[in-house]
Amino acid sequence: MPRAGLTTDRLVAAAADLADEAGYENVTLSALARRFGVRDASLYAHVRGLRDLRTRMALLAGGEMIDRIAAAVAGRTGKEALAAFAGAYREYALAHPGRYTATQIRLDPSLVTDSPAMRRTVEVTYGLLRAYGLDEPDLTDAVRLLRSTFHGYCALESSGAFGDPRDHEASWNRAIDALHVALENWPREHAG
Repeated sequence: MPRAGLTTDRLVAAAADLADEAGYENVTLSALARRFGVRDASLYAHVRGLRDLRTRMALLAGGEMIDRIAAAVAGRTGKEALAAFAGAYREYALAHPGRYTATQIRLDPSLVTDSPAMRRTVEVTYGLLRAYGLDEPDLTDAVRLLRSTFHGYCALESSGAFGDPRDHEASWNRAIDALHVALENWPREHAG
């Protein structure tokens, strides 16, 4: 019987908080059970195991992140939209490092298809890129470029790997400028 007050949503939210506080790799069922003052076995009434918990964390964090990105890009196009998208992405990644790490795990494709947050992520991201006149397969390639750039920059920045005294914000803004130029001048590859 599920313990009173313990729900799947509360567990996932607590796991996401724990990930931000202690690091994604330190989220375990035992650590989460201690947080709620229950035995590990009590959690299985709400999640199927650690993999299920981490998948749910990824979906939660992905939803939070795309909500912020969508709000930032609303009413914007072109470089202004790209900068807003990138800024919201970076802000989320730096403010919520454990949650952000959860968004990087590979999810079962059926979960992505069934998830409103993941569908919204595709819609917002592709909407941004379609404004640059991109279609498939260029859309997929451009998404990979943006994700690689944003993720790489955030990972290096959060780990303190940028040793040069140049301001991080100045470098970030130059990267967005360069991405904008690249997207405006994308070498088109037509499907088929």
